[in-house]
Amino acid sequence: MPGRRIVIATRNCGKVNEIRGILGNLDVEVLSLNDFPDIESPDETGSSFEENAVIKASHAAQASGLLSVADDSGLEVDALGGLPGVRSARFAGEGASDEENNRKLVGMMEGVPADKRTARFRCCIAACVPDGPVETVTGTCEGLISFEPRGSGGFGYDPLFVIREDGRTFAEISVERKNRLSHRGNALRAIQPVLVRMLDMAPTAGG
Repeated sequence: MPGRRIVIATRNCGKVNEIRGILGNLDVEVLSLNDFPDIESPDETGSSFEENAVIKASHAAQASGLLSVADDSGLEVDALGGLPGVRSARFAGEGASDEENNRKLVGMMEGVPADKRTARFRCCIAACVPDGPVETVTGTCEGLISFEPRGSGGFGYDPLFVIREDGRTFAEISVERKNRLSHRGNALRAIQPVLVRMLDMAPTAGG
């Protein structure tokens, strides 16, 4: 149906491109908050990925008037008790760059042997229409933390996250392969039936 639109509740261009690629089989126009400069990002006050995803999706849906999708995702390192977790994007402080976050993680993992460097990426995706219910799904991807960054692709912690069955980091593989294996890819594939159903009741125009 022409005119159907979804808003991805983020301004992270790397994340938007990943989501667009995975949702490419849906007959929709995929927008992001970059298309809505007047919409301010809400405070992520949740204590879990799910709570933060719901906060962002609900806010974007109300502000844009469209079906909105938000993800909250991050890295859980077993040797660090699950850190950085919900603070993954700001592990090294508010406004920290990917390089700063990676540098902090490498430093905290110093001396941890290879067999104790287990970790996973976790992604919760929330979808909702304005004034409607919110539905969530979760996807994960198991791996290990590299001793040093490797690869030039991806974003975030991708240069440090080694895929168990592959031996390469997310930053060393193609976008297509990452989308097949990643936590976000798994969650987006799980949310697609929800989006198809919600699109039938969502407005086709918005701010």
